[in-house]
Amino acid sequence: GGGPNRIGQGIEFDYCCVHAALAMREDGYETIMVNCNPETVSTDYDTSDRLYFEPVTLEDVLEIVRLEKPKGVIVQFGGQTPLKLARALEAEGVPIVGTTPDAIDRAEDRERFQQMIHKLDLLQPPNAIVRSSEEAIGAAAGIGYPLVVRPSYVLGGRAMEIVYREEELLRYMRDAVQVSEDAPVLLDYFLSSAIEVDIDAVSDGENVVIGAIMQHIEQAGIHSGDSACALPPYSLPEDVQNDMRDVVKAMAVELNVKGLMNVQLAWQDGKIYVIEVNPRASRTVPFVSKCIGTSLAKIAARCMVGMSLPDQNFTREIIPAYFSVKEAVLPFNKFPGIDPILGPEMKSTGEVMGVGDTFAEAYAKAELGASDPIPTSGTAFLSVRDPDKPGIASVAQGLINCGFKIVATGGTAQLIEDAGLPVERVMKVKQGRPHIVDMIKNDQIDLIVNTTEGRQAIADSSTIRSSAEQHGVYYTTTLAGGQAVCMALAQAGEIKVRRLQELHKRNV
Repeated sequence: GGGPNRIGQGIEFDYCCVHAALAMREDGYETIMVNCNPETVSTDYDTSDRLYFEPVTLEDVLEIVRLEKPKGVIVQFGGQTPLKLARALEAEGVPIVGTTPDAIDRAEDRERFQQMIHKLDLLQPPNAIVRSSEEAIGAAAGIGYPLVVRPSYVLGGRAMEIVYREEELLRYMRDAVQVSEDAPVLLDYFLSSAIEVDIDAVSDGENVVIGAIMQHIEQAGIHSGDSACALPPYSLPEDVQNDMRDVVKAMAVELNVKGLMNVQLAWQDGKIYVIEVNPRASRTVPFVSKCIGTSLAKIAARCMVGMSLPDQNFTREIIPAYFSVKEAVLPFNKFPGIDPILGPEMKSTGEVMGVGDTFAEAYAKAELGASDPIPTSGTAFLSVRDPDKPGIASVAQGLINCGFKIVATGGTAQLIEDAGLPVERVMKVKQGRPHIVDMIKNDQIDLIVNTTEGRQAIADSSTIRSSAEQHGVYYTTTLAGGQAVCMALAQAGEIKVRRLQELHKRNV
Protein backbone atom coordinates (compact mmCIF):
# COMPACT_ATOMS: atom_id res chain seq x y z
CA GLY A 1 0.00 0.00 0.00
CA GLY A 2 0.94 3.65 -0.15
CA GLY A 3 0.64 4.62 3.51
CA PRO A 4 -1.33 7.62 4.75
CA ASN A 5 -3.09 10.06 2.41
CA ARG A 6 -1.41 13.43 2.20
CA ILE A 7 -1.11 16.25 -0.30
CA GLY A 8 0.98 14.65 -3.04
CA GLN A 9 -0.05 11.05 -2.38
CA GLY A 10 -3.74 10.38 -2.69
CA ILE A 11 -6.14 7.52 -3.12
CA GLU A 12 -5.06 6.83 -6.74
CA PHE A 13 -2.27 4.50 -5.63
CA ASP A 14 -4.70 2.65 -3.39
CA TYR A 15 -6.88 1.95 -6.43
CA CYS A 16 -3.91 0.23 -8.09
CA CYS A 17 -3.16 -1.88 -4.99
CA VAL A 18 -6.79 -3.00 -4.71
CA HIS A 19 -7.08 -3.97 -8.38
CA ALA A 20 -3.78 -5.86 -8.23
CA ALA A 21 -4.96 -7.77 -5.14
CA LEU A 22 -8.30 -8.59 -6.81
CA ALA A 23 -6.56 -9.85 -9.98
CA MET A 24 -4.23 -12.09 -7.96
CA ARG A 25 -7.15 -13.53 -5.97
CA GLU A 26 -9.10 -14.20 -9.18
CA ASP A 27 -6.08 -16.17 -10.42
CA GLY A 28 -5.94 -18.28 -7.26
CA TYR A 29 -3.05 -16.59 -5.43
CA GLU A 30 -3.23 -15.88 -1.71
CA THR A 31 -2.74 -12.13 -1.28
CA ILE A 32 -1.24 -10.21 1.64
CA MET A 33 -1.74 -6.43 1.90
CA VAL A 34 0.54 -4.23 4.01
CA ASN A 35 -0.84 -0.73 4.61
CA CYS A 36 -1.53 1.59 7.50
CA ASN A 37 -4.38 3.79 6.34
CA PRO A 38 -7.81 3.01 7.82
CA GLU A 39 -9.60 5.23 5.27
CA THR A 40 -8.78 3.17 2.21
CA VAL A 41 -10.32 0.26 0.33
CA SER A 42 -7.04 -1.69 0.43
CA THR A 43 -7.39 -2.01 4.21
CA ASP A 44 -10.93 -3.43 4.00
CA TYR A 45 -11.01 -6.94 5.47
CA ASP A 46 -12.33 -8.50 2.25
CA THR A 47 -9.91 -6.94 -0.29
CA SER A 48 -7.03 -9.33 0.39
CA ASP A 49 -6.69 -12.72 2.09
CA ARG A 50 -4.56 -11.24 4.86
CA LEU A 51 -4.15 -7.66 5.96
CA TYR A 52 -1.22 -6.38 7.99
CA PHE A 53 -2.04 -3.01 9.44
CA GLU A 54 1.58 -1.87 9.69
CA PRO A 55 3.56 1.16 8.55
CA VAL A 56 5.18 0.69 5.13
CA THR A 57 8.76 0.71 6.45
CA LEU A 58 11.65 -1.67 5.84
CA GLU A 59 11.64 -3.12 9.37
CA ASP A 60 7.92 -3.91 9.40
CA VAL A 61 7.86 -5.36 5.89
CA LEU A 62 10.87 -7.62 6.57
CA GLU A 63 9.17 -8.95 9.72
CA ILE A 64 6.02 -9.82 7.71
CA VAL A 65 8.11 -11.46 4.95
CA ARG A 66 9.95 -13.55 7.57
CA LEU A 67 6.63 -14.75 8.98
CA GLU A 68 4.65 -15.25 5.73
CA LYS A 69 7.46 -16.38 3.35
CA PRO A 70 5.69 -15.02 0.22
CA LYS A 71 6.53 -16.17 -3.32
CA GLY A 72 6.80 -12.57 -4.46
CA VAL A 73 6.44 -8.98 -3.26
CA ILE A 74 4.95 -6.24 -5.46
CA VAL A 75 6.23 -2.72 -4.74
CA GLN A 76 5.21 -0.71 -7.81
CA PHE A 77 1.56 0.02 -7.00
CA GLY A 78 1.79 2.13 -3.84
CA GLY A 79 3.58 5.15 -5.28
CA GLN A 80 6.99 6.32 -4.11
CA THR A 81 6.70 4.99 -0.52
CA PRO A 82 7.10 1.23 -1.20
CA LEU A 83 9.27 1.86 -4.28
CA LYS A 84 11.97 3.34 -2.05
CA LEU A 85 12.17 0.01 -0.18
CA ALA A 86 12.82 -2.08 -3.31
CA ARG A 87 16.62 -2.06 -3.18
CA ALA A 88 16.85 -2.74 0.56
CA LEU A 89 14.29 -5.57 0.36
CA GLU A 90 16.20 -7.19 -2.50
CA ALA A 91 19.44 -6.94 -0.49
CA GLU A 92 17.70 -8.89 2.30
CA GLY A 93 16.79 -11.65 -0.18
CA VAL A 94 13.11 -10.74 -0.60
CA PRO A 95 11.73 -11.86 -4.02
CA ILE A 96 10.56 -8.66 -5.79
CA VAL A 97 8.27 -9.46 -8.75
CA GLY A 98 7.81 -7.17 -11.73
CA THR A 99 10.36 -4.55 -12.74
CA THR A 100 13.69 -5.26 -11.02
CA PRO A 101 15.01 -2.91 -8.31
CA ASP A 102 18.02 -2.26 -10.56
CA ALA A 103 15.76 -1.06 -13.40
CA ILE A 104 13.83 1.11 -10.92
CA ASP A 105 17.14 2.63 -9.82
CA ARG A 106 18.15 3.27 -13.46
CA ALA A 107 15.06 5.41 -13.91
CA GLU A 108 15.30 7.15 -10.51
CA ASP A 109 19.05 7.81 -10.32
CA ARG A 110 19.75 10.91 -12.41
CA GLU A 111 23.23 9.92 -13.60
CA ARG A 112 22.18 6.40 -14.68
CA PHE A 113 19.02 7.81 -16.27
CA GLN A 114 21.12 10.21 -18.40
CA GLN A 115 23.24 7.31 -19.63
CA MET A 116 20.08 5.51 -20.76
CA ILE A 117 18.77 8.64 -22.56
CA HIS A 118 22.10 8.97 -24.44
CA LYS A 119 22.14 5.26 -25.29
CA LEU A 120 18.66 5.47 -26.85
CA ASP A 121 19.54 8.78 -28.58
CA LEU A 122 16.67 10.67 -26.91
CA LEU A 123 16.53 14.29 -25.69
CA GLN A 124 16.07 15.71 -22.22
CA PRO A 125 16.16 19.37 -21.12
CA PRO A 126 19.76 20.51 -20.37
CA ASN A 127 20.40 19.68 -16.72
CA ALA A 128 22.99 19.28 -13.99
CA ILE A 129 23.37 17.62 -10.61
CA VAL A 130 25.01 19.83 -7.98
CA ARG A 131 26.24 19.21 -4.46
CA SER A 132 27.03 22.79 -3.32
CA SER A 133 25.90 26.40 -3.92
CA GLU A 134 29.11 27.28 -5.81
CA GLU A 135 28.60 24.30 -8.12
CA ALA A 136 24.98 25.39 -8.68
CA ILE A 137 25.92 28.91 -9.83
CA GLY A 138 28.50 27.53 -12.28
CA ALA A 139 26.11 24.92 -13.68
CA ALA A 140 23.24 27.42 -14.01
CA ALA A 141 25.43 29.79 -16.03
CA GLY A 142 26.06 26.94 -18.47
CA ILE A 143 22.42 25.81 -18.76
CA GLY A 144 20.72 29.23 -18.69
CA TYR A 145 17.63 30.48 -16.83
CA PRO A 146 14.78 29.82 -16.02
CA LEU A 147 15.53 26.62 -14.11
CA VAL A 148 13.45 24.03 -12.30
CA VAL A 149 15.30 23.16 -9.09
CA ARG A 150 14.51 20.24 -6.80
CA PRO A 151 16.08 17.75 -4.41
CA SER A 152 16.66 14.22 -5.74
CA TYR A 153 14.03 11.45 -5.10
CA VAL A 154 10.87 13.37 -4.12
CA LEU A 155 7.15 12.71 -4.61
CA GLY A 156 4.56 15.39 -5.24
CA GLY A 157 7.29 17.85 -6.25
CA ARG A 158 8.06 18.81 -2.68
CA ALA A 159 10.56 21.70 -2.31
CA MET A 160 10.53 22.17 -6.07
CA GLU A 161 10.77 25.70 -7.50
CA ILE A 162 11.22 27.60 -10.73
CA VAL A 163 14.00 30.21 -10.45
CA TYR A 164 14.53 33.03 -12.96
CA ARG A 165 17.75 34.68 -11.69
CA GLU A 166 20.99 33.91 -9.87
CA GLU A 167 19.90 35.53 -6.57
CA GLU A 168 16.75 33.37 -6.52
CA LEU A 169 18.88 30.25 -7.04
CA LEU A 170 21.19 31.25 -4.16
CA ARG A 171 18.21 31.88 -1.88
CA TYR A 172 16.80 28.44 -2.77
CA MET A 173 20.13 26.69 -2.10
CA ARG A 174 20.45 28.55 1.19
CA ASP A 175 16.92 28.36 2.58
CA ALA A 176 14.90 25.62 0.91
CA VAL A 177 17.21 22.60 0.91
CA GLN A 178 20.15 21.16 2.79
CA VAL A 179 22.49 20.30 -0.05
CA SER A 180 25.26 17.77 0.58
CA GLU A 181 27.23 14.96 -1.08
CA ASP A 182 24.44 12.46 -0.27
CA ALA A 183 21.57 14.83 -1.04
CA PRO A 184 22.29 16.51 -4.38
CA VAL A 185 20.04 19.11 -5.99
CA LEU A 186 18.86 18.75 -9.61
CA LEU A 187 18.83 21.71 -11.99
CA ASP A 188 16.77 21.36 -15.19
CA TYR A 189 16.30 23.97 -17.90
CA PHE A 190 12.63 25.01 -17.71
CA LEU A 191 10.72 24.53 -20.99
CA SER A 192 8.45 27.52 -20.50
CA SER A 193 6.07 27.07 -23.43
CA ALA A 194 6.07 23.31 -23.92
CA ILE A 195 3.02 21.08 -24.18
CA GLU A 196 3.42 18.43 -21.50
CA VAL A 197 2.16 14.88 -22.00
CA ASP A 198 1.66 12.00 -19.57
CA ILE A 199 1.81 8.46 -20.97
CA ASP A 200 0.90 5.29 -19.09
CA ALA A 201 2.11 2.01 -20.54
CA VAL A 202 2.05 -1.64 -19.50
CA SER A 203 4.69 -4.20 -20.42
CA ASP A 204 5.29 -7.92 -19.87
CA GLY A 205 9.04 -7.64 -20.50
CA GLU A 206 8.73 -8.22 -24.25
CA ASN A 207 5.53 -6.58 -25.48
CA VAL A 208 4.64 -2.98 -24.63
CA VAL A 209 1.11 -1.56 -24.94
CA ILE A 210 0.38 2.14 -24.46
CA GLY A 211 -2.46 2.60 -21.97
CA ALA A 212 -3.11 6.23 -22.87
CA ILE A 213 -1.58 9.49 -24.03
CA MET A 214 -2.86 12.42 -21.96
CA GLN A 215 -2.22 16.03 -22.93
CA HIS A 216 -1.86 18.48 -20.05
CA ILE A 217 -3.94 21.62 -20.40
CA GLU A 218 -1.60 23.72 -18.26
CA GLN A 219 1.86 24.14 -19.78
CA ALA A 220 4.99 22.40 -18.48
CA GLY A 221 6.11 23.53 -15.02
CA ILE A 222 2.81 22.79 -13.28
CA HIS A 223 2.93 19.53 -11.30
CA SER A 224 1.29 16.69 -13.25
CA GLY A 225 -0.97 15.93 -10.26
CA ASP A 226 -2.39 19.50 -10.38
CA SER A 227 -2.70 19.94 -14.13
CA ALA A 228 -5.94 19.19 -15.91
CA CYS A 229 -5.38 16.68 -18.70
CA ALA A 230 -7.29 15.46 -21.73
CA LEU A 231 -7.52 11.96 -23.19
CA PRO A 232 -7.14 11.64 -26.16
CA PRO A 233 -4.94 14.74 -26.71
CA TYR A 234 -6.95 17.67 -28.07
CA SER A 235 -4.30 19.68 -29.97
CA LEU A 236 -1.22 17.47 -30.33
CA PRO A 237 -0.43 16.48 -33.96
CA GLU A 238 -0.89 12.78 -34.79
CA ASP A 239 2.71 12.31 -36.01
CA VAL A 240 4.06 13.72 -32.71
CA GLN A 241 1.86 11.27 -30.79
CA ASN A 242 3.29 8.39 -32.83
CA ASP A 243 6.86 9.53 -32.16
CA MET A 244 6.02 9.68 -28.45
CA ARG A 245 4.69 6.12 -28.56
CA ASP A 246 8.02 4.98 -30.05
CA VAL A 247 10.00 6.82 -27.34
CA VAL A 248 7.99 5.17 -24.54
CA LYS A 249 8.25 1.69 -26.06
CA ALA A 250 12.03 2.04 -26.51
CA MET A 251 12.46 3.02 -22.84
CA ALA A 252 10.17 0.25 -21.58
CA VAL A 253 12.20 -2.37 -23.48
CA GLU A 254 15.54 -0.88 -22.37
CA LEU A 255 14.45 -0.86 -18.70
CA ASN A 256 12.89 -4.33 -19.08
CA VAL A 257 9.71 -3.11 -17.41
CA LYS A 258 7.33 -5.80 -16.15
CA GLY A 259 4.11 -4.12 -15.09
CA LEU A 260 3.23 -0.45 -15.26
CA MET A 261 5.31 2.51 -16.33
CA ASN A 262 4.57 6.24 -16.53
CA VAL A 263 6.49 8.70 -18.71
CA GLN A 264 6.25 12.48 -18.81
CA LEU A 265 7.29 14.07 -22.09
CA ALA A 266 7.32 17.67 -23.30
CA TRP A 267 6.97 18.92 -26.87
CA GLN A 268 8.52 22.29 -27.69
CA ASP A 269 9.83 23.74 -30.99
CA GLY A 270 9.17 20.44 -32.77
CA LYS A 271 11.31 18.37 -30.38
CA ILE A 272 10.27 15.73 -27.84
CA TYR A 273 11.99 15.94 -24.46
CA VAL A 274 11.90 13.23 -21.78
CA ILE A 275 11.06 14.91 -18.46
CA GLU A 276 10.84 11.83 -16.27
CA VAL A 277 10.21 8.09 -16.24
CA ASN A 278 8.55 6.25 -13.37
CA PRO A 279 8.71 2.44 -13.56
CA ARG A 280 5.60 2.16 -11.36
CA ALA A 281 1.88 2.87 -11.27
CA SER A 282 1.17 6.58 -11.59
CA ARG A 283 -1.65 8.68 -10.22
CA THR A 284 -3.32 8.74 -13.66
CA VAL A 285 -3.95 4.96 -13.80
CA PRO A 286 -7.50 5.09 -12.30
CA PHE A 287 -8.48 7.89 -14.71
CA VAL A 288 -7.10 6.00 -17.72
CA SER A 289 -8.78 2.75 -16.65
CA LYS A 290 -12.14 4.56 -16.34
CA CYS A 291 -11.73 6.13 -19.78
CA ILE A 292 -10.75 3.01 -21.70
CA GLY A 293 -12.91 0.58 -19.70
CA THR A 294 -10.00 -1.77 -18.90
CA SER A 295 -8.16 -1.99 -15.56
CA LEU A 296 -4.47 -1.39 -16.30
CA ALA A 297 -3.54 -2.33 -12.72
CA LYS A 298 -5.05 -5.82 -13.11
CA ILE A 299 -3.28 -6.39 -16.43
CA ALA A 300 0.04 -5.18 -14.97
CA ALA A 301 -0.28 -7.42 -11.89
CA ARG A 302 -0.77 -10.47 -14.12
CA CYS A 303 2.26 -9.45 -16.21
CA MET A 304 4.36 -9.44 -13.03
CA VAL A 305 3.52 -13.03 -12.19
CA GLY A 306 4.42 -14.23 -15.68
CA MET A 307 1.32 -13.85 -17.89
CA SER A 308 2.11 -12.17 -21.22
CA LEU A 309 -0.03 -9.40 -22.73
CA PRO A 310 -1.20 -11.61 -25.67
CA ASP A 311 -2.30 -14.24 -23.07
CA GLN A 312 -4.50 -11.54 -21.52
CA ASN A 313 -5.79 -10.44 -24.94
CA PHE A 314 -4.47 -6.89 -24.41
CA THR A 315 -2.27 -6.18 -27.41
CA ARG A 316 -3.24 -2.75 -28.73
CA GLU A 317 -3.86 0.73 -27.39
CA ILE A 318 -7.52 1.60 -26.83
CA ILE A 319 -8.16 5.15 -28.07
CA PRO A 320 -11.56 6.32 -26.72
CA ALA A 321 -14.22 7.51 -29.15
CA TYR A 322 -14.97 10.49 -26.84
CA PHE A 323 -13.02 13.03 -24.79
CA SER A 324 -12.34 12.77 -21.07
CA VAL A 325 -10.83 15.55 -18.96
CA LYS A 326 -9.31 15.05 -15.51
CA GLU A 327 -9.33 18.17 -13.35
CA ALA A 328 -7.64 18.58 -9.98
CA VAL A 329 -9.65 19.52 -6.89
CA LEU A 330 -7.72 22.09 -4.89
CA PRO A 331 -8.19 22.75 -1.16
CA PHE A 332 -7.57 26.52 -1.21
CA ASN A 333 -10.97 27.38 0.30
CA LYS A 334 -9.84 25.54 3.46
CA PHE A 335 -6.76 27.80 3.73
CA PRO A 336 -7.98 31.41 3.55
CA GLY A 337 -5.27 33.91 2.62
CA ILE A 338 -2.96 31.38 0.94
CA ASP A 339 -1.86 32.21 -2.63
CA PRO A 340 -3.75 29.79 -4.89
CA ILE A 341 -1.18 29.71 -7.71
CA LEU A 342 -0.13 26.43 -9.33
CA GLY A 343 3.53 25.50 -9.68
CA PRO A 344 5.85 22.49 -9.63
CA GLU A 345 4.91 21.62 -6.03
CA MET A 346 1.72 19.55 -5.85
CA LYS A 347 -1.25 21.16 -4.08
CA SER A 348 -4.35 19.19 -5.11
CA THR A 349 -6.14 16.75 -2.82
CA GLY A 350 -8.42 15.02 -5.31
CA GLU A 351 -9.64 14.90 -8.88
CA VAL A 352 -12.79 14.72 -10.99
CA MET A 353 -13.49 13.53 -14.51
CA GLY A 354 -15.68 15.06 -17.21
CA VAL A 355 -16.70 13.16 -20.37
CA GLY A 356 -18.08 14.63 -23.58
CA ASP A 357 -18.24 14.20 -27.36
CA THR A 358 -15.92 17.19 -27.72
CA PHE A 359 -12.98 18.43 -25.65
CA ALA A 360 -14.91 21.61 -24.79
CA GLU A 361 -17.90 19.70 -23.38
CA ALA A 362 -15.65 17.41 -21.32
CA TYR A 363 -13.68 20.40 -19.96
CA ALA A 364 -16.85 22.30 -18.97
CA LYS A 365 -18.14 19.21 -17.12
CA ALA A 366 -14.82 18.64 -15.35
CA GLU A 367 -14.76 22.26 -14.12
CA LEU A 368 -18.34 21.85 -12.91
CA GLY A 369 -17.38 18.65 -11.09
CA ALA A 370 -14.42 20.37 -9.41
CA SER A 371 -17.04 22.86 -8.09
CA ASP A 372 -15.57 25.61 -10.29
CA PRO A 373 -18.43 26.25 -12.71
CA ILE A 374 -17.30 28.55 -15.55
CA PRO A 375 -19.37 31.79 -15.59
CA THR A 376 -21.21 32.32 -18.89
CA SER A 377 -21.31 36.14 -18.89
CA GLY A 378 -20.19 39.22 -16.95
CA THR A 379 -16.84 40.98 -16.68
CA ALA A 380 -13.50 39.27 -17.32
CA PHE A 381 -10.16 40.58 -16.02
CA LEU A 382 -7.06 39.76 -18.10
CA SER A 383 -3.45 40.35 -17.09
CA VAL A 384 -0.65 38.19 -18.49
CA ARG A 385 3.14 37.86 -18.43
CA ASP A 386 5.19 38.89 -21.48
CA PRO A 387 5.61 35.41 -23.08
CA ASP A 388 1.79 34.97 -23.04
CA LYS A 389 1.01 38.35 -24.63
CA PRO A 390 0.88 37.11 -28.27
CA GLY A 391 -2.00 34.76 -27.34
CA ILE A 392 -4.10 37.09 -25.19
CA ALA A 393 -6.02 38.87 -28.00
CA SER A 394 -7.58 35.58 -29.14
CA VAL A 395 -8.69 34.83 -25.55
CA ALA A 396 -10.19 38.34 -25.27
CA GLN A 397 -11.97 37.87 -28.62
CA GLY A 398 -13.36 34.51 -27.47
CA LEU A 399 -14.68 36.01 -24.23
CA ILE A 400 -16.22 39.03 -26.02
CA ASN A 401 -17.97 36.65 -28.46
CA CYS A 402 -19.56 34.95 -25.44
CA GLY A 403 -20.84 38.27 -24.09
CA PHE A 404 -18.12 39.23 -21.62
CA LYS A 405 -16.91 42.76 -20.99
CA ILE A 406 -13.09 42.94 -20.73
CA VAL A 407 -11.00 44.85 -18.18
CA ALA A 408 -7.18 44.63 -18.19
CA THR A 409 -4.03 46.20 -16.76
CA GLY A 410 -1.62 48.44 -18.76
CA GLY A 411 0.41 46.25 -21.11
CA THR A 412 -2.30 43.62 -21.63
CA ALA A 413 -4.96 46.31 -22.28
CA GLN A 414 -2.72 47.94 -24.91
CA LEU A 415 -2.42 44.65 -26.83
CA ILE A 416 -6.18 44.08 -26.73
CA GLU A 417 -6.78 47.67 -27.97
CA ASP A 418 -4.21 47.15 -30.75
CA ALA A 419 -6.25 44.13 -31.87
CA GLY A 420 -9.24 46.49 -32.22
CA LEU A 421 -11.21 45.06 -29.27
CA PRO A 422 -13.05 47.05 -26.59
CA VAL A 423 -11.30 47.02 -23.20
CA GLU A 424 -11.47 49.03 -19.98
CA ARG A 425 -8.17 49.81 -18.23
CA VAL A 426 -7.79 49.10 -14.53
CA MET A 427 -4.92 49.88 -12.15
CA LYS A 428 -2.55 47.31 -10.67
CA VAL A 429 -2.54 47.07 -6.87
CA LYS A 430 0.55 49.28 -6.50
CA GLN A 431 -0.59 51.96 -8.96
CA GLY A 432 -3.37 53.56 -6.89
CA ARG A 433 -7.11 53.12 -6.36
CA PRO A 434 -9.61 51.91 -7.33
CA HIS A 435 -7.50 48.94 -8.37
CA ILE A 436 -8.30 45.41 -9.50
CA VAL A 437 -8.57 43.93 -5.97
CA ASP A 438 -11.15 46.61 -5.08
CA MET A 439 -13.19 45.53 -8.12
CA ILE A 440 -13.00 41.86 -7.05
CA LYS A 441 -14.10 42.75 -3.51
CA ASN A 442 -17.02 44.78 -4.89
CA ASP A 443 -18.11 41.72 -6.92
CA GLN A 444 -17.55 43.54 -10.22
CA ILE A 445 -15.41 40.74 -11.73
CA ASP A 446 -16.72 37.30 -12.80
CA LEU A 447 -13.72 35.64 -14.46
CA ILE A 448 -9.94 36.14 -14.22
CA VAL A 449 -7.05 35.07 -16.48
CA ASN A 450 -3.88 36.09 -14.64
CA THR A 451 -0.45 34.67 -15.53
CA THR A 452 2.82 35.72 -13.91
CA GLU A 453 6.46 34.72 -13.84
CA GLY A 454 9.33 35.62 -11.55
CA ARG A 455 9.19 35.70 -7.79
CA GLN A 456 8.41 39.43 -7.50
CA ALA A 457 5.55 39.44 -10.00
CA ILE A 458 4.01 36.37 -8.34
CA ALA A 459 4.21 38.05 -4.91
CA ASP A 460 2.73 41.32 -6.29
CA SER A 461 -0.26 39.58 -7.85
CA SER A 462 -1.00 37.14 -5.01
CA THR A 463 -3.69 39.46 -3.55
CA ILE A 464 -5.60 39.21 -6.85
CA ARG A 465 -5.73 35.41 -6.66
CA SER A 466 -6.46 35.13 -2.93
CA SER A 467 -9.28 37.75 -3.16
CA ALA A 468 -10.72 35.85 -6.15
CA GLU A 469 -10.65 32.62 -4.10
CA GLN A 470 -12.39 34.31 -1.13
CA HIS A 471 -15.07 35.90 -3.33
CA GLY A 472 -15.73 32.78 -5.41
CA VAL A 473 -14.51 34.31 -8.69
CA TYR A 474 -13.49 31.78 -11.36
CA TYR A 475 -9.81 32.25 -12.22
CA THR A 476 -7.08 30.51 -14.17
CA THR A 477 -3.35 31.17 -13.73
CA THR A 478 -2.26 29.91 -17.18
CA LEU A 479 -2.93 31.10 -20.73
CA ALA A 480 -3.73 27.52 -21.82
CA GLY A 481 -6.41 27.46 -19.10
CA GLY A 482 -7.85 30.69 -20.52
CA GLN A 483 -7.96 29.18 -24.02
CA ALA A 484 -9.70 26.04 -22.72
CA VAL A 485 -12.30 28.24 -20.96
CA CYS A 486 -13.04 30.01 -24.28
CA MET A 487 -13.50 26.64 -26.01
CA ALA A 488 -15.84 25.45 -23.25
CA LEU A 489 -17.90 28.68 -23.36
CA ALA A 490 -18.23 28.53 -27.15
CA GLN A 491 -19.78 25.06 -26.76
CA ALA A 492 -21.94 25.98 -23.78
CA GLY A 493 -25.42 24.55 -23.83
CA GLU A 494 -27.34 21.76 -22.18
CA ILE A 495 -25.09 19.18 -20.57
CA LYS A 496 -25.89 15.58 -21.43
CA VAL A 497 -25.25 12.81 -18.93
CA ARG A 498 -24.17 9.46 -20.37
CA ARG A 499 -23.80 6.02 -18.84
CA LEU A 500 -20.21 4.82 -18.51
CA GLN A 501 -21.15 1.36 -19.82
CA GLU A 502 -22.51 2.88 -23.06
CA LEU A 503 -19.33 4.92 -23.51
CA HIS A 504 -17.12 1.86 -23.01
CA LYS A 505 -19.11 -0.02 -25.67
CA ARG A 506 -18.06 2.70 -28.16
CA ASN A 507 -14.38 1.84 -27.55
CA VAL A 508 -14.64 -1.70 -28.86
